Amino acid sequence: MKLDFYTTDWCGDCVRSKALLKKLNVEFSEINVDLNQEANEYIKSLQVNQRRIPTIVFEDGSFLVEPSDVELENKLKELDYIK
Repeated sequence: MKLDFYTTDWCGDCVRSKALLKKLNVEFSEINVDLNQEANEYIKSLQVNQRRIPTIVFEDGSFLVEPSDVELENKLKELDYIK
C-alpha cells in the first residue's frame, strides 16, 4: 500500500513525519507543493482553501493534516499499512 505525502523543502513537521514513514517502512510518494501547482491546489481543496503541510493522503481517500507521530502511526495501523 502506498500513500501520497504532500510537503515542501522548508517544513520541519514534514521532515519528522517522513522520518517516521521511513522508520516504519511505509511506501510513499513525496510531492512538493511549492514545485507542483496542481498538488498545491489539491491540498487547498482538501483543507477548505488552506495549505497546511504535511498533508498525507491514504489510498482510501482519507487524509491527515499536520499529524503528530502518534496520530500518523495510529492511522497507519487502522488502515493496515503497518501491523
